[in-house]
Amino acid sequence: MLSTPFTEIHIALGAKMAEFAGYNMPISYSSITVEHHNIRNNVGVFDVSHMGEFIVRGSGALALINKLTSNDAVKLTPGKVQYSCFTNTEGGIIDDLLVYCLGEESYMLVVNASNINKDWAWLTANNTENVLCLNISQKTALLAVQGPNAAAVLQPLTKINLKEMAYYTFEKGHFAGEDNILISATGYTGAGGFEIYMDNEQALNIWNKIMEAGKDAGIMPTGLAARDTLRLEKGFCLYGNDINDSTSPIAAGLSWITKFTKDFTASSIIEEHKKHGTSQKLIGFTMVERGIPRQHHIVLDATGKAIGEVTSGTQSPTLGQAIGMAYVDTAHAAAGTDIFIKIREQSVKATVASIPFVK
Repeated sequence: MLSTPFTEIHIALGAKMAEFAGYNMPISYSSITVEHHNIRNNVGVFDVSHMGEFIVRGSGALALINKLTSNDAVKLTPGKVQYSCFTNTEGGIIDDLLVYCLGEESYMLVVNASNINKDWAWLTANNTENVLCLNISQKTALLAVQGPNAAAVLQPLTKINLKEMAYYTFEKGHFAGEDNILISATGYTGAGGFEIYMDNEQALNIWNKIMEAGKDAGIMPTGLAARDTLRLEKGFCLYGNDINDSTSPIAAGLSWITKFTKDFTASSIIEEHKKHGTSQKLIGFTMVERGIPRQHHIVLDATGKAIGEVTSGTQSPTLGQAIGMAYVDTAHAAAGTDIFIKIREQSVKATVASIPFVK
């Protein structure tokens, strides 16, 4: 397995480690529930250095990005970030990603760890204009400091005004004694906070400075298990669960990042999905009866007919209730519709719910 610059720290802290996207990653340190609540109510830090980063720079960089992504990168200005996705020729999602506008004709793409090789192959195969593309994933470390107290903990480490940093923006500057650090406010927990991009050589110093700055506030290292429960409470899609190569962005509820003001890969196919609808839609649901929904559990209607499949499910620590997401036949996708999840051969009642589950 691959390691991040923080792997030895996780092991020394007694984290439960497991393989994730080819990396040896911390799943939890203490309790998933404790770590989850600490992020929602206080501040915690995730090692997400397994994520991929590509630089796309030079004449034609914007045109290349706009050709391959569903959102309209023309709207980006330096310091802004955009959520988007790569689409394939059949109208499915190769990956969801973030597009950072570093400057004129200069961008950073942040992609999912499990898709780094696939995304890089797609980007370079379609780089017909010989735009400069650099894969800096292996030399870039990334920490996500999340929670309502994140700004207060991190502010003493930088002159960048974190409290005034708008959602989906970033700045580069001095942080924790290190230069050229990129700090953004995007987040994957819905609890507020920041992502800190750095070179591997800067990683240990920055980790130590963050943990020292957050000691009195009760900052906690947090594993990927709590990251998953946090993102699910907000209804954020996880690649490989809720979206994949055969998923239409329209069916996945991602119309808001799918812009037909320009042509992109399979845009004509996806525009038909937008105009005429899709046979299934991604919905959220809450369990009415006891049971924990898991990926691939079958969704049934009141007659026992299979109408879909669960993509993500968990016991929500915030709500104290089991929740999930699933693709179901569009006729059963309206909020308030009764559905049933097949759990251990039992039909367990649930109700279609609005996303996000936690406001």
